[in-house]
Formats: sequence, structure tokens, C-alpha cells
Amino acid sequence: MDGVDVAVWREELDRVCDRVGGRFARAEPRARMRRYLDGLLSGLERKNGWTLAEHAREVAPDGMQRLLRTADWDVDAVRDDVRDYVVEHLGDPDAVLVIDDTGFLKKGTKSAGVQRQYTGTAGKKDNCQVGVFAAYVTAAGHALIDRELYLPESWTSDRARCQAAGIGDGVEFTTKPRIALTMLQRVLDAGVPCAWVTADEIYGQVKYLRVWLEEHDIHYVVATRCDDDVLAQGYGYGRADQVVAALPARAWRRISCGDGAHGPRLYDWARIAIRIGWRPGRGHWLLARRSISDPREIAYYICYGPRRASLADLARVAGARWPVEECFQRAKNETGLDDYQVRTWRGWYARITLSMLALAWLAVMRALAQKGAPPPAATS
Repeated sequence: MDGVDVAVWREELDRVCDRVGGRFARAEPRARMRRYLDGLLSGLERKNGWTLAEHAREVAPDGMQRLLRTADWDVDAVRDDVRDYVVEHLGDPDAVLVIDDTGFLKKGTKSAGVQRQYTGTAGKKDNCQVGVFAAYVTAAGHALIDRELYLPESWTSDRARCQAAGIGDGVEFTTKPRIALTMLQRVLDAGVPCAWVTADEIYGQVKYLRVWLEEHDIHYVVATRCDDDVLAQGYGYGRADQVVAALPARAWRRISCGDGAHGPRLYDWARIAIRIGWRPGRGHWLLARRSISDPREIAYYICYGPRRASLADLARVAGARWPVEECFQRAKNETGLDDYQVRTWRGWYARITLSMLALAWLAVMRALAQKGAPPPAATS
């Protein structure tokens, strides 16, 4: 990594491993976890059980597979350690929490949760697993801090199939928005500092999710459908696209919602107040994002936040969805998020959690390199 001394980054990786080491009941899987992370962070083209074992100079992948499938360690506690590590180094009260999902293309029918379903990874329906994730986005950096595997009804209605994949009888069908609520509650319980939540329309169009956020006074900018009905001040009830189409030209402003690979992401933005009876100090808006090159291309958002929030503030939060795509890309390209060969429920969670841990370390090291600062001393 540019700007980071090898000895410095290995020292920080040692700290990360020490941090999660107490989650492992025995020394052998604890030591293998370190070798596993070394492999995930290596330049291997593929990062599956065989290649990681070879990288660790092990003669067979059995040990690496055992680490994921049956070794005695608390996978969810390591998930919480990943979140706390990210917050410790990147934490910011102005952070944006992003909920999004990604697909893992698979062959066959035995991997937990696999079925033919839509995934944005392929841009179509394909045979895949789908994971729902929470990403933490700040000016200093961004990383994945939570994860859940989506289990379709085709699985939960077949308990024998679930049992074969190591899925307990207590695991029931849960929609993606409900999964998002579970992760949001964990974030809330952990006291993670953040100012906003954003998500695409799979989550944003679900009213009970928006109600939950408002009940907890969590500000949000979430995408919704063009035909979502809103009560717009001065326009009455109408579809989101119809309300936006009636806005005057002066309502639109050209704003960057963040930097991309080719510079600022510029769009034309407009908003209008919606709903009646705002709570003190809070407001609701319908937000629209229009492409500069094709004005017919418009995205719509429902927003809740401080009454003083500006149009630029809302645009910035909406733009925070791009960093989660970068998280997925980096995790798949650099920490083997989708290179796994495990089929079981527990194996998926173990592999994804270790990949997230590696990604969190990369995010912290990038942030330290940008600051030109050494890693902080270990805390007791």
C-alpha cells in the first residue's frame, strides 16, 4: 500500500489479531486465523481454502475449512469487534450508515440461501446467495461493519434442506428490510456515532422501516419509487414523479454529492417539503436527483432530518451510497469476500466476517496513510 511502511502495517495487523484473539477458545484456530488474514490480504488471484492453505504452507485445506465450519470461536463477537475497530479509528458524529446488499454467484443448490434471485452484482436474476450489509461512511474512510445472509422462503419452508446446510430450526424467513432493522438496532445499541442512514429503494420504499427510524429520531435519505405517493406542501397528494415534474426550474441546483473516480459527481438536485405536522426541529422532504446528460433520468428519495438541513446536506447523504459499492468492490477484489467455497450457514458468516475484518484493517491503514500518522499504541 502506497505511503505505508511494511513493518508499520504488520504491526497494526498484529494489534487487530490480538484484539479479536480472545474470541477463539484455543491457540490453534487463533494462530490459523492470523494466517487466514495474511492470505486474504495477499496478492493471490483467488482466495479459497486451497490457495489460502498453500499460502500458509499447509499441505491441505482441511485446517482452513475447519476454521470456518467448526472451530470454536465466537463469529458474532468478532463481527462486533470489526464494528468497534472501525468506529475507533474512523468514527465521526457526521458519519452516514449505508444499508445495501450484494450477490454471491454460486453453482448448485446446496450453499445456504442460494436460489435463482435478482442481484445487482449480475444485474439480473441468477443463481446466487445475497448478503445484506451495513457500511460506515465518513470523510476519513469507509468499511463494512455488519452482515446477514438473506434466507429465501424456498429455504425456510424446507427444514431438511436447512438442516443439511447447518441452518438451525430457529432461523425463519426474514425480509431484507427486517434484516436491515436488526442491524440498525445493533448499531443503535452499540452507540455507534452517525448522523444519517441511507439505502436504496428496496429498503427506502418500506414505510415501517422509515417509521422505525423516525421513532428513534434517526435521520435518513432513502431512495423510493417514482410512483410513491407523497403529500407535498403546495401540491397536495401525488406521485413522486408528478410532484417533481411540477417543480419550477429555479427549484433545481447543480451539486456534487461526492468525489468519484473521475472527479465530483455532479447532478441537478431539487427538494420539496412533504407531510403535515413536523415534530419540532425536524423536517420531511421529497428529494430528486436528475442526470445532467439525460434529464429524463431522475432518482427519488424520501428524507427526514434536522429542519436546518440544506439541499446540499441531503445530496451528500444520498451520495454516500457510492462508498458502499466501493466497499463491496474492494472486499471482493482485495479481501476475498466472494472467493469462498463453504456451503454452510456458519461457514458463510465466518468467512464473510474475516473478510470484513481484513477490509476494516485496510480502511484504517489507508486513513493513517492519508494522515501520515503511525498506528496508535495498543490499549489494554
